[in-house]
Amino acid sequence: AEVRLRPETRMPNDSIPASFMRGGSSKGLFFHAGDLPINTTERDRIFLAVMGSPDGYGRQLDGLGGGVSSVSKVVVVSASDDGDTDINYMFGQVAIDRPIVDYSSTCGNLASAVGPFAINSGLVTADSGETCVRVRDVNTGKVLHAYVATAEDGKFWEAGEFSIPGVSGSGSKIRLKFLDPGGATTGKLLPTGNTIDVIEVPGEGAVEMSLVDATTSVAFAEANRFGLRGTETVAEIEGDGKLMARLDQARRVAAMHMGLAERPEDSPLGNPKFCLVAPSQPFSTLAGETIPASAADISVRFLSMGQMHRVLPLTGAMCLAAACRIEGTISHANSGSNGGDVRLANPSGVLSLGAKVLKKDDNWMVPSVTVYRTARVLMEGKVPVPRRPN
Repeated sequence: AEVRLRPETRMPNDSIPASFMRGGSSKGLFFHAGDLPINTTERDRIFLAVMGSPDGYGRQLDGLGGGVSSVSKVVVVSASDDGDTDINYMFGQVAIDRPIVDYSSTCGNLASAVGPFAINSGLVTADSGETCVRVRDVNTGKVLHAYVATAEDGKFWEAGEFSIPGVSGSGSKIRLKFLDPGGATTGKLLPTGNTIDVIEVPGEGAVEMSLVDATTSVAFAEANRFGLRGTETVAEIEGDGKLMARLDQARRVAAMHMGLAERPEDSPLGNPKFCLVAPSQPFSTLAGETIPASAADISVRFLSMGQMHRVLPLTGAMCLAAACRIEGTISHANSGSNGGDVRLANPSGVLSLGAKVLKKDDNWMVPSVTVYRTARVLMEGKVPVPRRPN
């Protein structure tokens, strides 16, 4: 599948139709493929300009980005003609301080807004009450089904009582079912064939990691290996520059073992993600709410795009939910899950996911992972693209 772009007919200072949307705990700009140039360099220049990157101050004040990776994102959508899906979804992670748009992974959170965007823009005809939008993820080649509440006028119905960690207020529940997510990035659920690898990290020594690829690739390690409890705040971890460098170095070496890079310095910014896990413990959320240990099965902190995630990257959370079901992994050893949904304690609260994992002929398989999100349209209109400097 590919997102079909139209020939270049616009000047680079034109305004481009776009929707600014929240999907899950992320925000991003949504575009129709036909409104963007085919040339990838020019397209990426547009994405960087409208988001306000690169910004050495890290705030993206000259664009629509918000200075953190979860709100510096773009989505391109087009109609699909493969017969099995309705739309194609391409995700771009816009770096904040560098002129990079990373397509090496996908975004599960914004996937929850793709269905509403497709319905509202007429790419998909809505059914009464609820509409299933079949989505081909261009970044991974995988398929997901989004079940979206729809109103009598054929538009997305936003209102509802469902709430998610990290997002104030509530909305209608959007069910996302990711089909056969194993090997989305590397081609294998367990890229090395092992549930645990002992990896030599320069300057760090031997680090036990579980390398798993389900919806996205993630390297899992125990928080106590890096002197952490697994309940630290984002500020506590990000405020320790040496610790952040250690974690990123481990992530980059893991990328080599997963076949994603030949050298640590070649590792993509968004792949693999790095996740610290620990048994569930009492903790306080970013909103100040105290969560008891019994409310979750495992405590997690995710590193992505050089930052600690304020909630959870949804693709990473889905990979973790699958890993918690795979016996022998570090995630499984630290999880207290009893077979129901996997409950993940994160800086903003607790996220529950359903992961269907099977073992057949000594091979682990993940038929599906299901998660629930909300979405909201924040702006519809046109986004001006700054002129290219002479």
